[in-house]
Amino acid sequence: MEYLYPFLITFTLVFFAELGDKTQLLVLSFSTKNRIKNILLGVALGTFFSHGFAILFGSQVACFSSEGFQFYLKIFTYASFVLFGLIGFLPKKSREASSNHVMTSSKSSFLQKFSSLKLNCIIMVASCILVGELGDKTFLASLSLGLQYPNSKLPLILGSVCGMVFSNLIAIFCGRLIGKHLKQSLIEFLSNVTFVAFGIFGFLHIIF
Repeated sequence: MEYLYPFLITFTLVFFAELGDKTQLLVLSFSTKNRIKNILLGVALGTFFSHGFAILFGSQVACFSSEGFQFYLKIFTYASFVLFGLIGFLPKKSREASSNHVMTSSKSSFLQKFSSLKLNCIIMVASCILVGELGDKTFLASLSLGLQYPNSKLPLILGSVCGMVFSNLIAIFCGRLIGKHLKQSLIEFLSNVTFVAFGIFGFLHIIF
């Protein structure tokens, strides 16, 4: 059970945060020309390296900390979840003003150009996920969870990979249905609520 919670919290956060994300939209574009199996393998591979690095880095930092510092790491982790969620509620213009919009635009442009190259599908998808997730809120959440659960590296990585794979699998099979019945704003709202809820739950766990 001690490893189940880290897996579930990572799976849930990554699953909801990925819905409607730019990397998922790229995956949807790949699905029109490539086998779903190859696409999901690419997603799993890219997530393993990008989120895996974040989790391992966070875990190493936490292992060198004292008990007092562990408390502040928990505060940082749960505060970051709440912050990610609250930023998501801001209007898009405000969000762009509060972040480095030039870097975001450059990364999106790079991913679009890279996806047009004639490379192996698995390598291409994995590379797009690897680049696209760097600095993204799912990447930062993985880093925070690595700080919070330094002894649960494998469950965290597995939860992150499974969350990305299942989120993209649903998008591929139900993309048209989701786009028709669920607005992008509603998907973003659900993602933001999930982050804020986990952050508040964490703070309550510290208090009580």
